Amino acid sequence: MLPYINRDISWLSFNYRVLQESKDNSVPLLERLKFLAIYSSNLDEFFRVRIANNRNLLRTGKKTRRELDFEPEEVLMQILKIVNEQQVEFSRIFDTLIVPSLRKHGINVIRRKRMTEEQIAFVDNYFNDFMLPYVQPVLLIGQKIKPFLNNAALYLTLYMKDRENMSGSPLFGVVKIPSDHLSRFVELPPKKEGTHDIIMLDDIVRHSITHLFPGYEVLDSYSIKLTRDAELYIDDEFSGDLLTKIRKSLNKRNIGPASRLVYDREMPKELLQYLMGVFDLEKYDLIPAGRYHNNSDFFKFPNYGLNHLKETHLPPLSIPLLENASSIFEKIAEKDWLIHVPYHGYEAVIKFFEDAAIDPSVTHIKIIQYRVARVSRIMKALKIAVENGKQVSAFIEIKARFDEEANLMWGEQLESAGVNVFYSIPGIKVHSKMAIVRRIEKGKSHMYAYLSTGNFHEDTAKIYSDVGIFTANPNLTAEATRVFSFLETKNQPTRPFEFMGVGQFNLNDLILGLINTEIKNAQEGKKAEMILKMNSIEDQVIIQELYRASEAGVKIYMIIRGICSLVPGIKGISENIEVISIVDRYLEHARIFVFHNDGDKKVYLSSADWMERNLYRRIETIFPVFDNEIKKTILDILQIQLNDNVKARIINYKNNNLYKRNTTDLVVRSQIETYYYIKRTTERLIEEPVQNT
Repeated sequence: MLPYINRDISWLSFNYRVLQESKDNSVPLLERLKFLAIYSSNLDEFFRVRIANNRNLLRTGKKTRRELDFEPEEVLMQILKIVNEQQVEFSRIFDTLIVPSLRKHGINVIRRKRMTEEQIAFVDNYFNDFMLPYVQPVLLIGQKIKPFLNNAALYLTLYMKDRENMSGSPLFGVVKIPSDHLSRFVELPPKKEGTHDIIMLDDIVRHSITHLFPGYEVLDSYSIKLTRDAELYIDDEFSGDLLTKIRKSLNKRNIGPASRLVYDREMPKELLQYLMGVFDLEKYDLIPAGRYHNNSDFFKFPNYGLNHLKETHLPPLSIPLLENASSIFEKIAEKDWLIHVPYHGYEAVIKFFEDAAIDPSVTHIKIIQYRVARVSRIMKALKIAVENGKQVSAFIEIKARFDEEANLMWGEQLESAGVNVFYSIPGIKVHSKMAIVRRIEKGKSHMYAYLSTGNFHEDTAKIYSDVGIFTANPNLTAEATRVFSFLETKNQPTRPFEFMGVGQFNLNDLILGLINTEIKNAQEGKKAEMILKMNSIEDQVIIQELYRASEAGVKIYMIIRGICSLVPGIKGISENIEVISIVDRYLEHARIFVFHNDGDKKVYLSSADWMERNLYRRIETIFPVFDNEIKKTILDILQIQLNDNVKARIINYKNNNLYKRNTTDLVVRSQIETYYYIKRTTERLIEEPVQNT
């Protein structure tokens, strides 16, 4: 059997790379707190989706389990072991690295037993004035009282004795930590002038619980959090009203079965076993952790204006030739344009829609919406376009996980404004990122497209690293138009796609064909090489082809942010494959594929990772870069990333995430180098038209 890493095990290795950032002393302190929050948020979603899936596999019949290429119980136990180890390290990082470092900068995280009398009085008043209505104390009595725990909410479990019978059996209770109503971080009167004392909301509840259970002695308290299965499980996606099914399923998401109980690892076994009985939990549902849970709340940790403890701001770069143009379409007609967010600002993309909305020559606007900002100028532009008599259509994927509700909301708003809204296709997701505009110029129809690796989302464009191209190239716009025609009519395209690869049609064949060309060239003694950048690779068919390419002598350089089920560097199988992963201030989200092609390099951008779901169960697009100047820019940026010796980790069969270091070379932090590379390129583009006049 060819070497292969389980996708969930590999994902945990990725999330550990996020955790590594929180203990890197070169990362500014408040950014390290942010990485603790990202790690925690990632892990919450992982358990709500992936662990729920693994637990369900344990319950499937023998026939179904025989069809799997792994043993669910074995994988689940390995996952829990890895998570337990990471949770111990998380607590150590926070307690021994982050908290002392905050103290050096005058920010003190105060434990309840270290409060002054003034702080105790403050906490007592705060609890009575703001918290008392929300803590919901419940005494647990045998199996008679089973309180419902809200999904991902924080609770304290109490280990108590009856004051009149201290020698009797322990009693248990539950109180809520109301972080859904109040700030998790409460500022106390400082012990010392010029400093900031903060107490966690959890510790205010700990301090105050004795008032909630009169007649009982609270011996100790332990934090818990229950997360619930977040899959919608729409059993019959191929028939019926999918829209109605999703709406109904969303209402059930937060009351789904438990997929994880996170608990303080100091909790006595007696209390843990009791909770397992009360909440119908199994050993696979248990995750020991530290004193505090829901650490994604660190996103909201107060910074007190200490900007020197944050990353240096890199202002998004403008593209004045596009953004200041009287008509963006006239500029796109002249040449293709590359947008690389967040290094570039998103203004040019927004202008594409805002200009289309008011341009009297524009007749049609079409867009695919997978994820979109809650406050969106793009969506506003679509509404204005309808008011101005344009024909506007939006394909909205309502199965975009955790964005279903937002997408339903936008669909209703756009429909009310007169936009033609098309919803999800049963059985597959539409994940392509594209928009087209039709414009009448001198009596003829001209098409303009924006094709991208990322969503039309003004907020994530500030932190996700994505690339997109504005083009009027008829080879691309014609095929993009055919994609929209299929989405709107469900009629099969009458002509094959020649330039673009489209999921459900020719995407796999195009990718495999490009790989096979490199294999053939290597076998003929020609130089053969690939540079493959994506979020994740898991599909076994493509991995096998990459192993075959390596065996043939094709050099393969991969930049994989997340899941990498491929195992590089194994003699005789994958020794010609090198894989790095970059985790830094921006989330690497672009998919870029380069094939040497006997010297005539082919460069593609794509919405698709090389995951089974992307390649077989989605409408994805991969599109070529024709413009030589853009090609060069993309190749230069990829080379900068391959040279990263600060934030790059080496992916290998050990999953040990070693940093790629080379002390003899210049320090290369690719995201910073990319910013200044694009800055120089943008400045040169501004200067060239001036020189040509």
